Amino acid sequence: MLELHQFRHSSFCEKVRLILAAKGLQYHSIEVTPGLGQLELFRLSGQRQVPVLVDGPEVIADSSAIAQHLESQVPTPPLIPEDPADRARVLLLEDWADTALAAGARQALLQAASSDAVMRGALLPEATPSLLRSLVGALPTDLLTPLGDTIGQSERRQLQVNLEQLAVLLAPGRFLVGDRLSLADLAVAAQLSLLLFPASAGAPLSGRGVAGLADHPLLTSLFAWRDGLYLSLGLGDVREPVSPPTL
Repeated sequence: MLELHQFRHSSFCEKVRLILAAKGLQYHSIEVTPGLGQLELFRLSGQRQVPVLVDGPEVIADSSAIAQHLESQVPTPPLIPEDPADRARVLLLEDWADTALAAGARQALLQAASSDAVMRGALLPEATPSLLRSLVGALPTDLLTPLGDTIGQSERRQLQVNLEQLAVLLAPGRFLVGDRLSLADLAVAAQLSLLLFPASAGAPLSGRGVAGLADHPLLTSLFAWRDGLYLSLGLGDVREPVSPPTL
């Protein structure tokens, strides 16, 4: 069986889980323990970053490389189109999601977590000792202010503008490229998980998000699109509407 070495709340691990779900593949997830577990991961893959997929004798690191590997091994349903123009669009959008969107979403999440003790504790890897989890959650907000200053006003505004444009493109039931699900959709949906956690994130993160983005009226349809995509992949029920979200 496939093995996915991961941090549960890594958006790039989420991207791989979405790909595996889209392909209908069974896998065993292995939560990497910070520190010691990353040394073990280095011995396995030659690097310390997740995600890493083990497929028999093959060990593949990096979400994009994993996507390409799975596409070659399990071509149905296709997530990377054969048509050259559509293929280029999908791969360009995947790269944008993995770079610019990922950076903005991660920085916005860090800013939100600096003032949310529950979120800070829940975002730690599952193998984190409970005492350390409690200590991180109990850290005073003012001590974490420098951490929360990781995204400036201009970067935050650009992230919001990009998300608003996505919302225009992605009405529920639509796709970024063509008329079928592609790697571009999955890459974008994975990064959106950092801004408003889906039901599959579990308690206490499900429904929590980044204030000003997760509850922005112009972005409601974008998160509805994301929830519909998750539902189509069998990844839990669509999040119950809340007003406002738990932020």
